[in-house]
Amino acid sequence: MLSRKKIIQDLTKEELSELIKPSFRAKQIYSWIYHKYVDSFEQMKNLPKEMREKLDAEYTLTPLKTLTVQDSIDGSRKYLFELHDGHTVEAVLLLMKEKEYHEDGSVKHQERYTVCISSQVGCKVGCAFCLTAKGGFMRNLTAGEIVEQVRMIKKDNDIDANRRVNLVYMGMGEPLDNLDAVVKSVKIFADPEGMAIATHRQTISTSGLSSKIEKLGKMELGINLAISLHAVDDELRQQLMPINKAYNIKSIIDAVKNFPINDRKRVMFEYLVIKDVNDDISAAKKLLSLLDGIKAKVNLIYFNPYGGTEFKRPSVKDMKAFQEYLTSRGLHCTIRESKGLDISAACGQLREQELEGEV
Repeated sequence: MLSRKKIIQDLTKEELSELIKPSFRAKQIYSWIYHKYVDSFEQMKNLPKEMREKLDAEYTLTPLKTLTVQDSIDGSRKYLFELHDGHTVEAVLLLMKEKEYHEDGSVKHQERYTVCISSQVGCKVGCAFCLTAKGGFMRNLTAGEIVEQVRMIKKDNDIDANRRVNLVYMGMGEPLDNLDAVVKSVKIFADPEGMAIATHRQTISTSGLSSKIEKLGKMELGINLAISLHAVDDELRQQLMPINKAYNIKSIIDAVKNFPINDRKRVMFEYLVIKDVNDDISAAKKLLSLLDGIKAKVNLIYFNPYGGTEFKRPSVKDMKAFQEYLTSRGLHCTIRESKGLDISAACGQLREQELEGEV
């Protein structure tokens, strides 16, 4: 059996410069990969032929293959990528703001995009409302497999290398359960000679692994933190998120209070609102009390139904009442605009359809 080629996107520029001599070649290779989006070493014409051949013998530039792309009427695009071992992961391109023009037809503002990326094949957390959990956990992604999701999406959508996007580690998997690879990918994304996606444009969304939140905070990467809270007491949270047994709400709040946050930023608390489960004003009151003393922003999220789930989408009226209760008492709160409702928008939904032979 032939050994599998290494993924060149697993390497930081510094690591690459140690392996490739002279070291300035690393900058050239980075430019070809992350600025010109090439898919073969043969295309790297300013490298000596021998170096290109050696790179091709040892590394792959294409660790992912696009299996399926679904387009939404709102401009969102959902991707299903296949890995070298046949496993699949999802990523989503969200159009947050459309291109704007001046009266003379010149461009006033370019489109603004957010990319949601996966960090694991499947997930260990096992949230009751999440379709990703249905397939169980298979393995962690490497840093290069995480990075390649964004590179492929930028290339597929002709998003120029100097155009910035926002990244959210909020696809399949628990990012802090794959901390080393996620942290490495954060650094590779942020390299000014690579994708140059500054860390303040990157958000790690976690179900609340408090010990890992503390570890991440000590690294002082400058990234944004989002906590998937979804309940205001341990009893309900444990029903929705079994991980609460190991990391209860108090441990999460304590870890968040010690997390380094930029003066202009807030810790995001994501609250998935489920009809008749956590959508009443009594829950809003508890949430307000829970976040007292934290520089927080609450993002209310409509539950996105999928086949076979017992949970239901809340009413617009109840969502607005929940939001108004919090904002009227000084807690910054938004309702996330639902994206991709006409496609397989729920995390894990497209992968599940592929596994069942529906796509």
